[in-house]
Amino acid sequence: MQLIDIGVNLTNPSFDERHQAVLERAYAAGVQQLVLTGTSVEGSEQALELCVKLDESGQRLFSTAGIHPHSASDWNGDSAQRLRGLLGESRVRAVGECGLDFNRDFSPRPQQEKVLEEHLALAVELKLPVFLHERDANQRLLDILKSYRDHLPAAVVHCFTGEQAALFSYLDLDLHIGITGWICDERRGTHLHPLVREIPRGRLMLESDAPYLLPRTLRPKPKNGRNEPAYLPQVLREVALHRNETMEDLAAHSTACARRFFGLPAVA
Repeated sequence: MQLIDIGVNLTNPSFDERHQAVLERAYAAGVQQLVLTGTSVEGSEQALELCVKLDESGQRLFSTAGIHPHSASDWNGDSAQRLRGLLGESRVRAVGECGLDFNRDFSPRPQQEKVLEEHLALAVELKLPVFLHERDANQRLLDILKSYRDHLPAAVVHCFTGEQAALFSYLDLDLHIGITGWICDERRGTHLHPLVREIPRGRLMLESDAPYLLPRTLRPKPKNGRNEPAYLPQVLREVALHRNETMEDLAAHSTACARRFFGLPAVA
């Protein structure tokens, strides 16, 4: 049984000096390929460096390149050029993480929207899929995406935590959906239990979003509270339960979906 973690923040400082051990635990748990999330220009460069350094085979580690909406204010005259260079690298498989976050508003909303459009224009130009972030901005994200959707190869709303109307609006736009350990949280994630049944096969992918969102179903819990890709089977188990699928079946179709979306090679 193989899994692909489509969203891991391996450049996070909490993983410093632990990268190899984290990856070995992931591989041992069946997480055979990982997509490292880029959330800034510098972070995207670091993600690519880790891919090259930690995976000489070129088969297991890949990355994205983009600027998170929290950091949209950091966009400057060099950002598009530097991202375009990164997106030309063979290990970099998607544009993002990019999108809108109207929950925390760490960057002004007009700036978030401008930077999102810059990312979407790059994705259209380079014919790459998009790795999207959205919090409390469903309708505005849809309004912007609709102008680009016909020209984008694909897009995934990563770490989906929304309600039914938001899910259906994304599926209607032929978007993919990423599910994390949020679904394992009995305090705030139970609304996802019936919703994951509505995601068609071929549109559903799994992700850890490590080191964030440690699955609360995990036993025993690590004392450091840090999530890892090795815990992705907890997300698999919870999603399979609520889709009335076996873990093996869900692993097979979600992995096949991720492999197609990011254009990843098969791993023996």
